[in-house]
Amino acid sequence: MDRMRLFAIARKEILQLRRDPRSLILAFLLPVLLLVFFGYAITWDVQDIRMAVVDQDRTRASRELVDAFLASGRFSLAAAVERTADIGPLLDRGAVRLALVIPPRFAADLGAGRTAVVQAIVDGSDANTATISLGYTQAIAQQYSARVLLQTRHVRLPVTAETRIWYNEELSSRNMIVPGLVAVIMMIIAGLLTSLTIAREWERGSMEQLASTPATRLEIVIGKLLPYLGIGLVDVALCSIVGVVLFHVPFRGDPLFLFGASLAFLTGTLGLGLLISAVARTQLLATQIGLIATFLPGFLLSGFMFAIDNMPLPLQLLTYLVPARYFLVVTRGIFLKGVGPDVLWPQGLLMVVYAVAGLALAVRAFKKELA
Repeated sequence: MDRMRLFAIARKEILQLRRDPRSLILAFLLPVLLLVFFGYAITWDVQDIRMAVVDQDRTRASRELVDAFLASGRFSLAAAVERTADIGPLLDRGAVRLALVIPPRFAADLGAGRTAVVQAIVDGSDANTATISLGYTQAIAQQYSARVLLQTRHVRLPVTAETRIWYNEELSSRNMIVPGLVAVIMMIIAGLLTSLTIAREWERGSMEQLASTPATRLEIVIGKLLPYLGIGLVDVALCSIVGVVLFHVPFRGDPLFLFGASLAFLTGTLGLGLLISAVARTQLLATQIGLIATFLPGFLLSGFMFAIDNMPLPLQLLTYLVPARYFLVVTRGIFLKGVGPDVLWPQGLLMVVYAVAGLALAVRAFKKELA
């Protein structure tokens, strides 16, 4: 492989990028915009759960239970109704997500040492929100029960649980989403950028000049890949800085390890884009294939949106072909856990294998022949 020919092809690709401002915008601005947009739009935290209260006891104990819900910061009182029959219309309109029914003799049962039953009616049309709301409700009810037990019997609880949370102390979904977005967005952008390079040569008629040069297929593929590899590394750095500064995501790992892992990941993804470009030969078809091959697997099969362990076995096997699956584990490990190659070497090795395979397939698919 001749170094001069390699850098000549890379320089030619850089000049084409400079003359195409749309590609430069796609390369530098779009990843940051996508990170900001999805970082704010996607959240798995459930806050401000609107609830209705049917207090049929109207005692101090029942008011304290309602106050315990409001003091948690998770619930807000949207309606106080007199009858349980009024709950249905509120749930139908989406005015409330949960209804708390406190029956008569609630305080009397507590005072007599009997179990006091409280009913929680949850809107199950959104299963995720309903599950989390029920979890909050049960936790608040348990805390309230423990407090009543201590007040009435003046004894210490036999067992208490002390919780310690590692890596994401705030339990904020954004701390998990943003590092994952870096992996998913870079897979999409890298694949789209290089999916147009060879197809552009065919449409503009410049492939004849490129085919007449003594450059080998490997030199052409790597020469075209190098400028986009530099752009991708800059994009990873920009997205990481935005995640730390704007979203306050902790960065506990080694930046050099993130650089090395990004290098392997981007090489494989850019190779996939070159493979698509070599096969498609038209920019429109290359864009369509690039979106299908990067966007859908990146979001659905990388473990970003859905846990891979919960997928059917055929889909679990298919996820091994998605490089974002490995880079997502690496970014979350570097950002949140501060771990390095001693822990993440399997993912790093698989990304290297993917990079070699991607380049090999791109070289094999690229033909210098015009016919």
